Amino acid sequence: MSALGVEIPGYGIVGRAPVTLTLVHAVALLLAVVSLAVVFWHGLDERGVALAFGILIAVGELTRWSGAEERESAPLAAAGALAYALLGENAGHRTDHGVLEIVAVVVAAALIGCVPHVAQGRGPTADHLTRRVLTVAFAAVCFQPLYNQGRLMGWGGPSYALLLVSLLVLTALCDAVLAAAMAHARTRWPFGPLLRDELRATLGIGSAVCATGAVMSLAVAVVGLWALPVFSLPLLLTQLSVRRYAAVRVTYRQTIASLARATEIAGYTPTGHARRVAALSRAVGRELGLSEPDLTVLEYAALMHDIGQLSLVDPVPAGATSVLSADEQRRIALLGGAVVRQTGVDAEVAVVVERQADPYREQPVTARIVRAVNAYEEMAREAGPGGPLTALEKLRLATARDYQPEVVESLARVLLRGTLTLPQAG
Repeated sequence: MSALGVEIPGYGIVGRAPVTLTLVHAVALLLAVVSLAVVFWHGLDERGVALAFGILIAVGELTRWSGAEERESAPLAAAGALAYALLGENAGHRTDHGVLEIVAVVVAAALIGCVPHVAQGRGPTADHLTRRVLTVAFAAVCFQPLYNQGRLMGWGGPSYALLLVSLLVLTALCDAVLAAAMAHARTRWPFGPLLRDELRATLGIGSAVCATGAVMSLAVAVVGLWALPVFSLPLLLTQLSVRRYAAVRVTYRQTIASLARATEIAGYTPTGHARRVAALSRAVGRELGLSEPDLTVLEYAALMHDIGQLSLVDPVPAGATSVLSADEQRRIALLGGAVVRQTGVDAEVAVVVERQADPYREQPVTARIVRAVNAYEEMAREAGPGGPLTALEKLRLATARDYQPEVVESLARVLLRGTLTLPQAG
């Protein structure tokens, strides 16, 4: 997720895992335990193959990276596991490992590779392993019984390669559905937008994972296990490029957050106000089903929504612009948009900042969210202990003129859920 998503401390979604998520974890755990027990009792049928793929998967998990925007944190491990699940031959010789052996090797290797990450407290390991186990089991169940029963004996050349690619695409789709369902169960965000974002992400690093998995399986079938290190290198380089791109995005966001703090340092707005508005705005945007690119624009605009106050000679008390006249609010918003354009930030962010004071029926939905959330934060801060309820009541009373009713109700649902941890003042 993004920097204000479920994994980032201080902005994240916390609390008990829902029953649905617990059941999914339980199914993956049961499958892993049964597979390990069967292999421990009967032994490995293909020890050399299992060892080679196990090492590859463990190395892939060791190089796992919990990036802010990366859906597949261990692409090498994912490609290796999928290639093992769809492996039929090793250097021209048929293999006879079954589904349970594949799952057992993947589980054991993934657990070994996850040890350093667990020790350092990095990443949602339970969800990560659950997805790995279930997707690999799905791919193996689709392929291994057909291959072991000889139903693919007549398949060769392009048709066999097309079959592997088709199974990998189907597995990737199932993984996207599973990831969206788990995120929905944990956060209660709308399932449709979550699935859309997962599918969009699959077209990126997911495509490289599927392609590498198919090529690995076909190459091992022809030249043997020596193909694994050769075809691992391109994916490692791709992973390195993705890391660098994500690092640039993180630095970009940190720069915007630093610019947003200018109003706090100058005494125009309370400490943490911009970050609280950004966190709530992103949660409301999620509730309304905005896409990931729109959520990023919304987050940046919310962080910089008050930067136009730097043009004021006398600061507004507590930075509460909602008490100013409509003309003064628009003047500050237009000045803020001009400042944002000068910083080189995306022009869409400047548009949201400029239009946050317009009549809500003329605003884009992102500007409507920033306007309502900013007003709520200011009203709740001023009203004291009963501030949240008082602020929501005022917003609802003003929905006929100033705020979109759907945005206010989405904000109410986010607050009622009580799982969003906001930055504190001071």
